[in-house]
Amino acid sequence: MAAAGSSALLSKISSSASPSISFSSSLSSTALFSCRPNRRRHLRGRGLTVRAKIREIFMPALSSTMTEGKIVSWVKSEGDVLSKGESVVVVESDKADMDVETFYDGILAAIVIGEGETAPVGAPIGILAETEQEIDEAKAKAAKSGAAVSAAPPPPPQATVASSPPPPVAPSATPPTGPRKTVVTPYAKKLAKQHKVDINSILGTGPYGRITPADIEAAAGIKPKENVTVGKSVDVAAPPTSASTPTPPAKTARLPEILGASTVPFTTMQAAVSKNMVESLSVPTFRVGYPIVTDALDALYEKVKPKGVTMTAILAKAAAMALVQHPVVNASCKDGKSFTYGSNINIAVAVAIDGGLITPVLQDADKLDLYLLSEKWKELVKKARAKQLQPHEYNSGTFTLSNLGMFGVDRFDAILPPGQGAIMAVGASKPTVVGDADGFFSVKSKMQVNVTADHRIIYGADLAAFLQTFAKIIENPDNLTL
Repeated sequence: MAAAGSSALLSKISSSASPSISFSSSLSSTALFSCRPNRRRHLRGRGLTVRAKIREIFMPALSSTMTEGKIVSWVKSEGDVLSKGESVVVVESDKADMDVETFYDGILAAIVIGEGETAPVGAPIGILAETEQEIDEAKAKAAKSGAAVSAAPPPPPQATVASSPPPPVAPSATPPTGPRKTVVTPYAKKLAKQHKVDINSILGTGPYGRITPADIEAAAGIKPKENVTVGKSVDVAAPPTSASTPTPPAKTARLPEILGASTVPFTTMQAAVSKNMVESLSVPTFRVGYPIVTDALDALYEKVKPKGVTMTAILAKAAAMALVQHPVVNASCKDGKSFTYGSNINIAVAVAIDGGLITPVLQDADKLDLYLLSEKWKELVKKARAKQLQPHEYNSGTFTLSNLGMFGVDRFDAILPPGQGAIMAVGASKPTVVGDADGFFSVKSKMQVNVTADHRIIYGADLAAFLQTFAKIIENPDNLTL
């Protein structure tokens, strides 16, 4: 009997409306011969016994940034017979919900990770048995797998920054002989003059032997005043503790709890957004703003709006046309040592959806006409809100556009997404009084555009030149409809 191949990552995207991917599997049986790792044979006299397969269903990696997944629902139940290509489970990644299919026939013997639970990528989430005789062994394997996942130790707590200070070193009874530099605080020097105390005869107890006001008062025989706090008595001098007495550990500062408040954990998508935002802090960025007159743009939009063209598509097309002339703004820095120039101009556009934020990508935006680009954008938004985007539809952006103008926001700064060189923030177009070179005033519509860029590869002059080109396209938008 021919042996099956070794464990491999098998993926398949379903052609149906709902995105799907097939899971990978490994075989649980131990090979008698190393050349046949997925079968175990026992020779008993002249008889031949073949051990059936038990496969683990792993948590698939549905995107390049996915580190863990959440089980939305199990399409099949324990004991169900599965056929190749059937959907088994729905997994929520950091960007979308996807159906996971099987490439094997068999029986879903056990579910390791239940609905609503999360597991890291590559962890077993279910067990597939080939025959009914293997179900008991599969369930035993599932119990071990579940225990292994749940017993994964949490990351060790970081040591608290605050630590108890070491006990002060008692000053020597007699000052050291020989010349020394006397360091006195200004107030201590004033007290010494008032009480006629010789500073050179005092050994300071402050840092590096500094003479403090308390040292002057002690030398002058003045009792220190007690500090009084309302409602509490504070001891100025605590009795010395024995060296053998352990110092209590410093308590970690905790924010006060708000009465009636509730804590809601991040969804998988929100956790991914949080992770990306933290990663962006490691990139040295700078921001450049540019005001653009939009009278011609507004006129074009009113003309093409009845044909289904959106303002987002117009801005994406304009940005793509400008990037053709300034490829460095479309580049990225992956390793901190080199430029990575994209072979395509893929405009990612930020979209707020229920429970998170996602950036569908208009691929080859410079090569598509405005009407086709707008249709593609509507399709992407529809799939994004249904959480049905495929990985290449949200992780292939080379430049990001964020538009809050429809909400009346006049200006804002966007955070640079990891793996990209620049992101453009577009504000609302508003009437503005503008003066010309002859001293005449007029009212024109203007919008503020701010770009955040990676300063390792994009410099101020690069970004200024790009914005000038973008402004010319917006102010003379006839080429956008060609």
